[in-house]
Amino acid sequence: MSTENPVVDITVLDNPGGGAGVRALAALRQTFSLSWRTLVQVKHNPAELIDFSVQPVMFLLLFTYVFGGAIGGSPHAYLLFALPGIIVQNSLFTTLNTATGLSTDLEKGFFDRLRSLPIARFAPLAGRIVADLAKQAWALVMLLAIGAVLGFRIGTSPLGVLAAFGLVLVCTLAFSWALVLVGMLAASPEKVQIFGFVVLFPVSFTSDAFVRTASMPGWLQAWSKANPVSLIADAVRGLMVSGPAARPAVESLLWAAAFTAVFAPLAVRAFRRRT
Repeated sequence: MSTENPVVDITVLDNPGGGAGVRALAALRQTFSLSWRTLVQVKHNPAELIDFSVQPVMFLLLFTYVFGGAIGGSPHAYLLFALPGIIVQNSLFTTLNTATGLSTDLEKGFFDRLRSLPIARFAPLAGRIVADLAKQAWALVMLLAIGAVLGFRIGTSPLGVLAAFGLVLVCTLAFSWALVLVGMLAASPEKVQIFGFVVLFPVSFTSDAFVRTASMPGWLQAWSKANPVSLIADAVRGLMVSGPAARPAVESLLWAAAFTAVFAPLAVRAFRRRT
C-alpha cells in the first residue's frame, strides 16, 4: 500500500490551480507564523532571553574590566577593540540555541504534530531560524547600548553600524546551518551543546576577536588571519570604529556563501529525514 506524506503545502488545498508564486507566499506566511510562535513564548518565559541578554553582558563586563587593563592598557581602550569581537562571538555562540531548540523540538515530538497540518515542510525549520535571528538582533542592539554606557563611541556613522549588524546577521545565518545539521544528527540536545562548545570555543579564541593577532605565536597567526571569526570581527571594527572594512567584509561574505552552499542542503536533507 502506498503512503503519502501528510505535510503538504496549504495553497494546494486553498487553490489547487495556484502557481508557484502563490505557494511560495503561503510558505513564507507559514514560516513567519511559526517564527512568531517561538518569539511569543518569550512573553510567558522570559528566561529564554537569558542566553541573548545576560550572557553577552556578562562577557562584555568581564572582558572589559577584568582583562581590559592587561590586554588593552585600559578598560576603555580595550572596549573599543573588544566590543566588535564580543558582538561576533556572541552571535556565533547563540547559533547553539537554534540547534539545541530544533533538537529539543524533535525530541519532544513537536514536528510530529505538525505533520498533520497543511504547511510547507521547510516552514518549521525556517521559522525557528528566523525567530533566533530576531533574538540575535535584539542582542546586538543591547550590546551596543551597554557598550555606550561603558564608554564605547561609534567612530564611523549610523550607516556603518547598520552595515556591521547586517553583516553579522548574514554570517551568523550562514554559519548556523552547520549547527542545524548537528542538531539534526545528534541524538539529544545535550550532545548538540557539547559538540558546539568544543568547536566554537577554539574557533572564537584563536581569532582576533579578543586579542590582536600579532600577539599570538607565529604558527597560530596564519590560522588567526584566515579564521572567519577574525574576518568578521575586523569588518565590524572597520564599520563601527575605524580601519579597513571592505576586504574583511567581502572575505566574510565568501565564507558565509561557502558555509551556506555546503551545510544548508545537508541540514535541510537531514531535517526532512527526521520529520
